Amino acid sequence: MSALIVALAIAPLVCAVVTWFLPVRISKYLTVVVGTLTFVGALTLLSGTAHRTVSVGSVLRVDSLSVVFLLAVTFLYAATAIFTKGYLKVEPGSRGIRYGRRFYAGLNLFCWSLVVAPLVNGLALLWVAIEITTVVSALLVAIDDTQGASEAAWKYVVLASLGLGIALFATILMYYAGTSVFGAAYNLSYPTLLKGAVHFHPDVVRLAFVLGVLGYGTKMGLVPVHTWLPDAHSEAPTPISALLSGALLVVSFYAILRFFQIAVRTLGPAFPRDVLLIFGVATLLLASLYLLSQRDMKRLLAYSSVEHMGILAVGMSFGSPIAIFGVLLHVIAHAAAKGTAFFGVGSVVRKFGTKDMTKIRGGIGALPWSGALLVASVLALSAMPPFGIFRSEFLIVYGGLSDPRDVVAAIFVVLVTLAFFGLSWFTTQTMLSPDSTNVLEAASDTIVVVKGEVSLWIVASMVIGLAALVLLGVHLPSQLSELLHRAAYELRPPR
Repeated sequence: MSALIVALAIAPLVCAVVTWFLPVRISKYLTVVVGTLTFVGALTLLSGTAHRTVSVGSVLRVDSLSVVFLLAVTFLYAATAIFTKGYLKVEPGSRGIRYGRRFYAGLNLFCWSLVVAPLVNGLALLWVAIEITTVVSALLVAIDDTQGASEAAWKYVVLASLGLGIALFATILMYYAGTSVFGAAYNLSYPTLLKGAVHFHPDVVRLAFVLGVLGYGTKMGLVPVHTWLPDAHSEAPTPISALLSGALLVVSFYAILRFFQIAVRTLGPAFPRDVLLIFGVATLLLASLYLLSQRDMKRLLAYSSVEHMGILAVGMSFGSPIAIFGVLLHVIAHAAAKGTAFFGVGSVVRKFGTKDMTKIRGGIGALPWSGALLVASVLALSAMPPFGIFRSEFLIVYGGLSDPRDVVAAIFVVLVTLAFFGLSWFTTQTMLSPDSTNVLEAASDTIVVVKGEVSLWIVASMVIGLAALVLLGVHLPSQLSELLHRAAYELRPPR
């Protein structure tokens, strides 16, 4: 098992280095193979770490909580690699070759940093891993070298760096809190911090937790530090948008949960849950309102991601075991749903040549497979049965209603319903509206949209994502259910 953990930690990095030198046509297949094998390795950990924690030296450590996030990240890595095979079109000549090499090397390097974050053992190493995700993903946001992409990348770098600076200060404060127990020099590993947390100074931990939520909340997309997210998701190439939404945001949430684990041992559950409740409700409210006014397809999905991050924060604020179980299931289901939705949007943009929803009509008529799958993925994001997000949000609401915060659960339902109307407008106006001529009027030119799929690889990636969502919604595998129960137990305060 230790060898598998090491392999997971280095395979995407090796792939990133190799694809820098290989022809793009080979890099496409190699990325698909490595992404798929990485997901298979994460599935192996699902059973291999049952009822135990596996450590590799002092650097790598896998427990139930880290495996949950590893499954979400590696699934999206594999699905995005398949999608990219059909989506990315490289221009002939040296410029196209250079772009393809940079893209695939950056994609694999980004996925490596996302995979490593749940594997490292300690708050300091976790901060380093998430800092690497920032640097690599910012370069990928700007890779198309347009004015909009460059502005979005700079905005992302500035805000994310500010947030990670706050997160670093939170990490230093947590280290300082432990000096009263362990002395001036000790290891910031999770077992060490959790063992001594009950003796930490409460005021220091309280400040560290608030700063940790604010700092990593910047990368997660929590209000009011979310403003980079719509621009970056809209301007990045679609495969990168999928990874940003489905993987990067939840990895930042994982960092917050590690702070949460320590805080509940020092302070009890009330204060950490109150902090997450404030951030979560504000995030959910703002995102639900913005979803009603979007006209850019990718910005719409970006605000949907902000909404779902608010759902995660509110779900953790409820604190009941079933709500925490629902939150962890939501992490996996959202990764599959948001990735699939972005894949569908990528197909639509390739077909119609625009992200403007006011100019797109008859999407299913033009794209019989990916158009229909996009509608299904939007319904999944809206928590419609039989998809996994319906199950996860139902569990969160059920947990909230069994908690003293039943009023918050009612507000939660209202805001999620409001978000549904924004997403459903997009679906009906762009994909389900009739368009007998399949002609798109764009400026002074008339673009004829020919019926047919952009690529079967795109359709395959979407089928995989929807199949995973149906599985999570209809019949949760017993091993995954057990993993989620163990991870939820790890997040509960000790008795």
